[in-house]
Amino acid sequence: MALPPKILTEASVFKPTNLMREARRQKSLPDGNIPALCILDPDGDLRAYVVDRLQASRCPFWACYHTDLYTFNYRGLSFGIIGQAVGASFAVLLAEQLFVSGCELLLSITSAGVIQPPAGGERLILIDEALRDEGTSYHYLPADQPARLRPDLYDRLSAAFAQTTLSIGRGRSWTTDAPYRETQSAIDAASQLGVTCVEMESAALYAFAESQGHTVVCFAHLTNTMAQTGDDFEKGEANGSREALELLYLTAGAICK
Repeated sequence: MALPPKILTEASVFKPTNLMREARRQKSLPDGNIPALCILDPDGDLRAYVVDRLQASRCPFWACYHTDLYTFNYRGLSFGIIGQAVGASFAVLLAEQLFVSGCELLLSITSAGVIQPPAGGERLILIDEALRDEGTSYHYLPADQPARLRPDLYDRLSAAFAQTTLSIGRGRSWTTDAPYRETQSAIDAASQLGVTCVEMESAALYAFAESQGHTVVCFAHLTNTMAQTGDDFEKGEANGSREALELLYLTAGAICK
C-alpha cells in the first residue's frame, strides 16, 4: 500500500530546531553556533587528517544524537567537519541540523565511481547536476525538477578554478541509494545521459538546498571503477586529503568573498 503524494509546500511537523533543542537539553550542552563553513566527509579520511594534522577538536555546541562535529582552522578560515556522512537520507538529516545550528555554506566531498572518465583526466569533479536515483530528494523537489548546483555558484566557482593549479573538472553525477544494485544496464543508461560518476549524496543535498534556500556545493573524488579492476579506491597522497582541503578552501573563498 502506497502513501498519497507528499505536499511539498506543506511545513513539516518534526523540525530540526526542536530536535537540536531537546538533544542540547538532554546532553547538557552549552548554547552557541557552529562554524559558518561546514564539510560533509562521507569517507572520513579528511576528518581523520584534520584531527591528526590540524588538531581539529570536537565542537561543544553541536547537539546531534548521531555524529561529532570537529572544528579546525585552515589558512585563516574556520571549518566544521563531520565524517562518515554516507548516503542521501543521512547527509540531508545532517544538513538540516547544520543549517539551524549556524552553518551558512555546506560543502560535500565524496568518493565516486567512474562512469565516463573526464576528457581532461581530472579526478576532482564539481557536480553541477545529479540524477535522482534515491528517495530523499523527492521529499524536497517535484520529480520533474532537476537537482543541481545553483547557477550563480557555478559561475563563481568556474572563475576561481580557472586561476588554480588544482585539476578540477565538472560533470553530472548519478546519485543512488543502493550501490550494490549498480547493474550494467543502469550503468549503460547513466553513461548515455552523459554521467561522469556515481555516488550517494549529491542529488538529495542539491534538492534540499533548492527547496530550503540554502547554499550547498558537492564534489566527487573519482577513486574507483566499482572494484572492477585491481588497486581500486586509491585516493593518492594522504588519502587525497591535502588536495581536498585546498579545493574546499578555494571554494569557500570564492563563495564567501
